[in-house]
Amino acid sequence: MRTSFIETLSEIAAHDPRVTLVVGDLGFGVVTDFASRYPNQFLNAGVAEQNMTGLAAGMALAGRIVFTYSIANFPTLRCIEQIRNDVCYHQANVKIVAVGGGYAYGSLGMTHHATEDLAILRSLPGLKVVAPGDPVETRLAVRALVADPSPCYLRLGRAGEPALHAGDIDFAIGRAITVREGSDATLISTGGMLENCLTVARRLAAEGVHAQVISMHTVKPLDQAAVVQAGRKTGVVLTVEEHSEVGGLGSAVAEVLLQSGYPGVFRKIALPDRFSSVAGDCEYLRALGGLDVDSIAHAVRQAVHATPAPWTVAGVKAT
Repeated sequence: MRTSFIETLSEIAAHDPRVTLVVGDLGFGVVTDFASRYPNQFLNAGVAEQNMTGLAAGMALAGRIVFTYSIANFPTLRCIEQIRNDVCYHQANVKIVAVGGGYAYGSLGMTHHATEDLAILRSLPGLKVVAPGDPVETRLAVRALVADPSPCYLRLGRAGEPALHAGDIDFAIGRAITVREGSDATLISTGGMLENCLTVARRLAAEGVHAQVISMHTVKPLDQAAVVQAGRKTGVVLTVEEHSEVGGLGSAVAEVLLQSGYPGVFRKIALPDRFSSVAGDCEYLRALGGLDVDSIAHAVRQAVHATPAPWTVAGVKAT
């Protein structure tokens, strides 16, 4: 995804001198070509992400379209005050890009595990939150963000993610994409979980369970209509995200379903509410957190055969 991001940004920057990339002293294997081609549209702020964000806000208020870029939590949680006060409060045209969402940098330990970012950033007023599912969505998301004057957060995988869409798609911020049709359950995915969800759907189809797969590439604003429609169509909705179970995609979808009066089955497939005590590669940590294909498939099977429980309060059946 990061390769798709920088290639697309370079294409746009060639025709729009407002487009500017500000980095936190990293990613030179990725951004070197951009820096050499557009020296007046590139700035290395050093290992100072708070300053990077403040600089970006000032440049945006002076007419630039500014992308900040760093890995995992560094362009987000490290400088949350600057994002809130400098970028969001002033509605500055800044796009915050984090490469390595979830466990992409898993071997570097919990400081590099980006597993709370969606919850925190979607709570900031005026900030759009986008997490594309593959390089095709990434390319279209970058173009959409350049055209959108509001503050945005773009959460990317690290590298090597396959293209999951056969060709160009109808992409718009805030509008989900149905990648696979199904009638027995709906898997709503965001970010790098799309590949696993499609693999699960193919496996379950061989068992006679037909799962719909939706790419919810925009967590905020959420496509509420798509969520409600999925619930009505299948009666079983599961969200899948490489993020904490607290406050992310699952929480956003649950809010919509509850307010719609949804009577069906809902499950969140997400990481437990604790820091990882181990380091390892992405696939290893996903498996430990229940985000591997086998674990997701098992959760879908259970949900499809579940009966919605009667409404209870504090363990007491409502009358």
